[in-house]
Amino acid sequence: MTQPATQPAIQTEHQEHPIKLYLVVWGMLFVLSLFSYMVDYLGLQGYLRWSLILLFMILKAGLIVAIFMHMAWERLALIYAIILPPLLVLVFVAMMVSESHYVLSSRMTFFGTGP
Repeated sequence: MTQPATQPAIQTEHQEHPIKLYLVVWGMLFVLSLFSYMVDYLGLQGYLRWSLILLFMILKAGLIVAIFMHMAWERLALIYAIILPPLLVLVFVAMMVSESHYVLSSRMTFFGTGP
């Protein structure tokens, strides 16, 4: 009986990113968090407050996904597979909000404001 030939060593491609990149991103996340807290500290109200909070939240999530989850170095097809569904959910939510305003407007027009 002969022994099978040994398998050639499988080359795995491994990327290492400099620690400076992670420290810079960590610093950017810290600054964006500081800005988020400043929105509350300054007492901003209304749409400006919520717009700024959402903007900082999206920027922080984007940095985390791009750098710490290594999406910046992935193939475009994988990026689309992960990013596209949440974007479509946001589009559908915007459509539902728009429809809810229309329904409320119709009810106020036809049924009045009182009970």
